[in-house]
Amino acid sequence: MAKSPAPVRPAMSRVRFLGSAKSGTADAWNMRITSIALVPLSIAFVAIVLSLLGKDYAAVRTELGHPLPAILMLLFILSGVFHMKLGMQSIIDDYVHAAQLKEWALIANLFSSVCIGLACIYAVLKLSFT
Repeated sequence: MAKSPAPVRPAMSRVRFLGSAKSGTADAWNMRITSIALVPLSIAFVAIVLSLLGKDYAAVRTELGHPLPAILMLLFILSGVFHMKLGMQSIIDDYVHAAQLKEWALIANLFSSVCIGLACIYAVLKLSFT
């Protein structure tokens, strides 16, 4: 009878409980889902921006006043900002090793993502509703 395979984790990590944190899979799936969503949304965003080239402010407001372009722009912003946040979080987790610096970097990542997202959403809503 064959021996069972040896565990992959080193003995010291089993003693210190330094295994998987069990949250990487959800982040990886969210990255894949947002990247798939961003493909058609990016095409729609480029099409909207190209249709707005050469138009004055009033024409842009009129165009973005329609629901479909405004909703597509908002979906592009939301999925793009969430994708950006997850990507930076992954980079911070992988390359920042000091615990306190990692905490502050993750806080700054969340804060900047929220600020960028809110500013972009405000701009689209202001153009759409005024």
